[in-house]
Amino acid sequence: MKQLSDLFEDVQHAPAVLVRVLQAQGSVPRDTGTWMAVFATHQVGTIGGGHLEHQAIAQARALLHSPSLPLPEAQRVALGPSLGQCCGGVLELGFERISAADAPRLMAGLASAGRPLALFGGGHVGQALVKLLADLPFHLHWIDSRDEVFPPDTPRHVRCEHSAPVQAAVADLTPGSVVLIMSFSHAEDLEVLAHCLRRARELNDLPFIGLIGSATKWASFRHRLAAKGFCDADFARVTCPIGLPGIGGKSPAEIAVAVAAQLLLGGS
Repeated sequence: MKQLSDLFEDVQHAPAVLVRVLQAQGSVPRDTGTWMAVFATHQVGTIGGGHLEHQAIAQARALLHSPSLPLPEAQRVALGPSLGQCCGGVLELGFERISAADAPRLMAGLASAGRPLALFGGGHVGQALVKLLADLPFHLHWIDSRDEVFPPDTPRHVRCEHSAPVQAAVADLTPGSVVLIMSFSHAEDLEVLAHCLRRARELNDLPFIGLIGSATKWASFRHRLAAKGFCDADFARVTCPIGLPGIGGKSPAEIAVAVAAQLLLGGS
């Protein structure tokens, strides 16, 4: 998803042709919704490489060099011997000319294809996660009570929100959001978690609520949440510690890899 920021920047200076996978059947290198933007001298994104991509780039550059050339109809491409690829599946490709005027629409439309993810906390692990998740199929909403915490090089498609108190942002999360809680203080973590659990009780629309920390932290939080009226059914919604088991290391980058792997496996 980081390519969205690259696309936004590059299309401000030069036109491109957007190539999208409109449909995908069988064994194919990329799924429906995958895209690449072809410029005169480079490309952003990929539809899977190989002869398929090589031919699509050539066709897109021909459209760039001849603006009067009509756009082709959606193209059905079989990944067989004629392409030198033995995947065996079928793709349908669409081509669209784009320019700077299309950038806002593209940012909104292409980013919406990602899974919504709300990250509470702009510390070291949060920053490592954003760097990693920005390239993965997630639509990131990054929240912190400190408005100076977000790095200036944060990818443009990441939505950054200063919320004080930070837990106030829970009410406006996109339905279906994955939630990761890792603020700079345990007090903030507890309040965000309590608000997430109340929302989950009412709406049941937060499929994954992950809390950074140890088993000891979670035991303490369970005790404090019980005093607020929460019960075992609420606690079962929470994953703590977060991160795919078996991936060791405690550096921010290692934790980020473990968490991303867990989310890509569906969150469990």
